[in-house]
Amino acid sequence: MHCAACRSPIDPGGSRCPKCGAAVRRSDPDSERRFVTILRADVIDSTGLVAELDPEAAVSRLEPALAAMRGAIRQFGGIVSKELGDGLAAVFGAPIADDNHAPLACHAAIELVRRVASLGDPALQVRVGLHSGHVVAYMVASEFSKVYEIGGAAQHLAARLEQEAEANQIYVSEACQNLADGHVRFESLGGKSLRGFSQPVPVYRIVSASDLSSWRVRRARSASRFVDRTTERALLDRAAGQARASRQTVLLLGDAGIGKSRLAHEFAQKLRGEGWRLIDAECSPNLQGAPFSTLKRILLSAIDAAARDPGNPGDPLKDLPAIQQSALDAVLDVAIANPQWDELEPHARGRVISDASCAVIQSLAGRQPTILLLEDLHWIDRASDVVVAAIASLAVPDLLVLLTSRPNGMPVWIARCHAEIVAMRPLDDDSGLEMLSDMLGSSETNADLKSRIISHTANVPLFIEEVCRGLKDSGTLRGEWGDLALVRPIDELGIPTSIQGVIAARLDRVSKQERSVLQVAAALGARSSEATLRKIAILPEDALRGCLVSLDRTELLVRIDSELEDSLEFRHEMVRQVTYDSMVDKVREDIHARILAALEGSGAEDSDKLCYHATRAKDWDKAFHYGLASAQKCLARSAFTDAADYFETAMRSLDMTPENPAREAKAVDIRIEARAAFIGSGHVSEWLNLGKEAERRADAINDIGRKVAAMTVMAAAQNFYGTPAEAIRLNEEVVSLAERSDSSGWLNAAQYGLGQVYFLAGRYREADGLFARARAQLMGPEASAPFGTTAKYALLLCCMMGSINHTVMDEIDAAERLQRHADAIAEETSRPYDRVAAAYSGGWLMLGRGDPAAAASILEGGFVLAQKHGIRLFVPVLACHLGIAYLEQGLFDRARGMLAEAREEARSVGYTSAVLRSSIYLALATNRLGDVQAAQNMLREARNTARQQGFSGLEAEALLGEAVVTPPSSAENRTIILAALRAAIAIASQSGAMPLLLKAEAMLNGMLAEDDRLT
Repeated sequence: MHCAACRSPIDPGGSRCPKCGAAVRRSDPDSERRFVTILRADVIDSTGLVAELDPEAAVSRLEPALAAMRGAIRQFGGIVSKELGDGLAAVFGAPIADDNHAPLACHAAIELVRRVASLGDPALQVRVGLHSGHVVAYMVASEFSKVYEIGGAAQHLAARLEQEAEANQIYVSEACQNLADGHVRFESLGGKSLRGFSQPVPVYRIVSASDLSSWRVRRARSASRFVDRTTERALLDRAAGQARASRQTVLLLGDAGIGKSRLAHEFAQKLRGEGWRLIDAECSPNLQGAPFSTLKRILLSAIDAAARDPGNPGDPLKDLPAIQQSALDAVLDVAIANPQWDELEPHARGRVISDASCAVIQSLAGRQPTILLLEDLHWIDRASDVVVAAIASLAVPDLLVLLTSRPNGMPVWIARCHAEIVAMRPLDDDSGLEMLSDMLGSSETNADLKSRIISHTANVPLFIEEVCRGLKDSGTLRGEWGDLALVRPIDELGIPTSIQGVIAARLDRVSKQERSVLQVAAALGARSSEATLRKIAILPEDALRGCLVSLDRTELLVRIDSELEDSLEFRHEMVRQVTYDSMVDKVREDIHARILAALEGSGAEDSDKLCYHATRAKDWDKAFHYGLASAQKCLARSAFTDAADYFETAMRSLDMTPENPAREAKAVDIRIEARAAFIGSGHVSEWLNLGKEAERRADAINDIGRKVAAMTVMAAAQNFYGTPAEAIRLNEEVVSLAERSDSSGWLNAAQYGLGQVYFLAGRYREADGLFARARAQLMGPEASAPFGTTAKYALLLCCMMGSINHTVMDEIDAAERLQRHADAIAEETSRPYDRVAAAYSGGWLMLGRGDPAAAASILEGGFVLAQKHGIRLFVPVLACHLGIAYLEQGLFDRARGMLAEAREEARSVGYTSAVLRSSIYLALATNRLGDVQAAQNMLREARNTARQQGFSGLEAEALLGEAVVTPPSSAENRTIILAALRAAIAIASQSGAMPLLLKAEAMLNGMLAEDDRLT
């Protein structure tokens, strides 16, 4: 045993490391997360049955029902995890994973009800609840025994379903129904109100077991066609040709989902088309304990195939000796009246059954070339196994025995019958893409998604299909199969519940040491190296190498070619994810702590990785430190969205540390520093909340300086998120507080914010004064900016807004001087954010100079740069003014598209003024494209909103727009136009918006002159 922090040896009984003093971290034995199906069953009104009985009699009264329950559970591979006096709790899919856990649990429930009913005691009636979900499974040791326990919310839903069920009924959750549908018939009972659940829970009732084969269930769900398998089909064609002379046996070997059944059935149907007879059957996990269950299916299929024989030779059993007919009647559950059969010893009976079965198959093959397809050999019952071995070894012509099996269940007799083993591999990339194109469609818009799915699933056909189905069922993909469109971004493809058990079953086949290596690799990520694993996995060198060889052989963790190091990677992301998800928190934390210690010990400076592992190790001090470092690194690169994510990680981590004034001061500071990330990424509401939370914490520790900083952040966000009236009140208060503080940096920021909101409110002269005051300080010898920014950056913003403000007032010379200064700063820093800001004001200036083509060129460059670097706050305003530039060039379609995009982006960001401005000019573009009524409606709505919210400058623009789009075709319309123009002139005269004032006055004078001419 070794210390997680310094890896020094520790005494097994010690509580702390003797070298570094770190506490010894121990995980509970065998604890792990599992996706399972839980069964709960109890006897109804058991209290009434035993209330007046003594203890022994009470136990005896209920024991027959409990024994029947246990027997049903064990018949279908379940584990009784707890007995509850009058019932029990059982789990399917643990401790050994089974991808059929839900169907098995359903069949066990059906058998449980049947067994209790068969007791012939009307007073013993049971009810059953089933639910599939994630649990924590662990061993609980007592003085005398160990009990396999399950914990988590999933067991409570199973219990509620049991309590809701009626007598002798089985109620099932939607999760379980989804997994078992097709194997079992269900009836929907709709949503039911269950105790402890706030919303109605969808409930299903089991009606009966289904007689559909597993292949037919899968085929009914399939949404893809058969692709490729050229090599495998060639091998099967060759075997079929050789079988004409002498029986051939072929085994398709591969893990679940690899495509064994699809290939086998496609090939079998091909042979049927060439005149072959098909006998097909499958081994069932439900019937592994039922002797000759597989053989019975083979015989029934053989009899059915013979009945459909064009020559109609009759029943293949009728020519058999009487004793062999009796043997097969025994298998087929037909009544036997043959004393000779009764006299045979068990061993002799088995030999007769085998001989009779071989005779039937040989007879059919003698009449017509025959393919015997037997699937899922890993689930064959023991009695049938001997007979199938004999059939697969027959020395007869015109017989092809085609088998499928998973690697862990391949029978020992396969080698004795000289079978050709075809190891099934995943599809190649081209075939995987062909399958995806068939399911999703051939549109290039899904190209990136297809590549992600290929990487995620490693081209395993079942995994590809189920991932696509999950995306479609969740609404992420919309449309019909073959023509699906992605309607929202995907963070993670996830693992559908239908295949979690498939992967977990593979993982359960590895040793405990191999599992521990997989867990470390899973925590490291998709790719790792042997050198890294050696540092972290607590294993001797020989044991580690042995584990890696075994994991490579089973294709769970494979070696890849790399020039840099001996690299290892998971065969596909799903294996890594299931491995990681199966670990309980304590195990994960321990592994991540070891990884963190190893990285720090090697002098790693990758704060991203260090933050990731510190967070998952729940080392909150280090998570805060590395998260902040990563955020600052992202900010320097203008990667604002990533910076915001790391700031959030750092803030959450800090809040997990003990509360004290020093921590709260850090909490205020990081929120203030984080503002730049949320500003750049356009998360306006989150930006506003940062300021509010920082102010609350600053008040709590009575820190006036930090309160001023927090309020400045909050006020700046309010400029974008709220109305000018609200923002002006807050910004004026902040400027007043900042003037009384000793921080010129925050005063500059406050003055800039107040100037910005004055601009939005149409108070351009007042805005100019504030921008000028801030610029003067920022250009002086004691230039100061708030922490988290620089004086040069603050000066750039003041120049940008100053230039725009002068442009609006038609003071082009002053605007050009400030624009040159902004361009110089952006060129010097070369920061994407600075270049975008300068492009925004530069484009506005070109529009003010009447050069829309030059404006479009500048704005297009800024727009592309903003999108590339995720600078979302500028995207809507750049798009808006780019649309205006297109409009003024007469490019009306392009203008409408760009302005519509600007409006939607502004809405998603929460940028109120940008929504209004883009709506006004979108209306003008719409009008130029012929839809006058729509344009009038948009302008009227924009004007009313601007007036209500206090955006007087935008109100004037909307009024001028209304005058432009309203046709002067009637006296009423001319009155509307004149009123709009006069209102626009009044606002522009007061605000100093000279270009707008001149346009409105010119239009008004023209109309009045026209009226005079007509009169």
